[in-house]
Amino acid sequence: MIFGVLKDIKEGENRVIATPSEVNSIKSDGHIVFVQKDAGLKAGFTNSDYQKSGAQIVETAEEVYKECDFIAKVKEIEESEYKLLKEGQLIYTCIHPAAHEEEIQALLNKKCIAFTAEDSHRFGSVNCEAAGKQGALMGLYSMLSYNGGKGKFVSGLAGAPGIKVLILGAGLVGKSALQVLHSLGAWCTVMDVSMETLRDIGKVYNEKVNTQFSTKQNIKKILPETDLVINSVKWPKGCTDYLIDRDMLNLMEKGSVIVDISNDTPGAIESFHETTFEAPTYVENGIVHYGVSNIPGSIARSVSEAYAASILPHLRSILNLGIEKACIRDGYLRRSLTTYKGYLTHEETSAIQNRPWIRPEDILKISNEILDPAPPATVSRSNNFYKI
Repeated sequence: MIFGVLKDIKEGENRVIATPSEVNSIKSDGHIVFVQKDAGLKAGFTNSDYQKSGAQIVETAEEVYKECDFIAKVKEIEESEYKLLKEGQLIYTCIHPAAHEEEIQALLNKKCIAFTAEDSHRFGSVNCEAAGKQGALMGLYSMLSYNGGKGKFVSGLAGAPGIKVLILGAGLVGKSALQVLHSLGAWCTVMDVSMETLRDIGKVYNEKVNTQFSTKQNIKKILPETDLVINSVKWPKGCTDYLIDRDMLNLMEKGSVIVDISNDTPGAIESFHETTFEAPTYVENGIVHYGVSNIPGSIARSVSEAYAASILPHLRSILNLGIEKACIRDGYLRRSLTTYKGYLTHEETSAIQNRPWIRPEDILKISNEILDPAPPATVSRSNNFYKI
């Protein structure tokens, strides 16, 4: 099979989906690998590095799309790429399908076989870990006086207290942010809807981190003394309520910071809107908001190395075994199948976009096999099935 590594073109994106190490592994399996020129340059990997690993360097994305059976990149398929897709082409990338109706339609129109990477991680995505850890540091950067923040130092100074942080959501993103902020000496409170998760955090940090059940009322109580809010709650699509509405911003001191790592629109923070690395913050009601969507792109070398290593088993499984066997063996890969030869196979997208769908195991005709189990990727459910 011919496998292609694309150069990501989303604004501010510096990561690459496969480093020379992964290319070497795929090449050793007997496949041909094309890498778009400078695909890994911003992450520290030169064209020469890829060539030494056995890849062929091609000039343009057009060549990759034309020649490759299976292509991969980090972020969404952009509008400029829709016309390059070809029927039956395998794609692995972060599609974020429920939020990108036009992208899904393009994949359906071209009858591509697409996997949305963010749903395929059994132990959580490296990107989530990176977003949490680096997002915490971006919050501290936004706190600096010349960025409009309070100008408080994270752990305090002799005679001046450190910052108080509220982390909303204790999944991988929230825990990663907590790890950085607590280690730097911040006073942290974590809110979540799982008592088991909160209890585990208490044990890990020897009860030196405050934990509370996540409710709007509890958030209101703590906001007046909070310097930095980290939101890592994956907000249900279509939900019209907020954890922090605009009126609640008035409870916070001017110069306080909100970092919305989840980056949902609409999401848990009513005043949130997406920003870029070129203009990462804005101020509303005196509160500094940080809303860059691809935070991991700011530490491209580390994330590329970790992320590429984590998804290599998926890529090799598809390349070496074929889609059906790969999806039998790994339920997380199976649940990430998003489109298949003109059919939608992603439940959340069906629910949010009101499109018919078909289960991956049914379209692949593997429902009678012994399937590796995996929980649903989200809470969204759909009974809007194709009438086949």
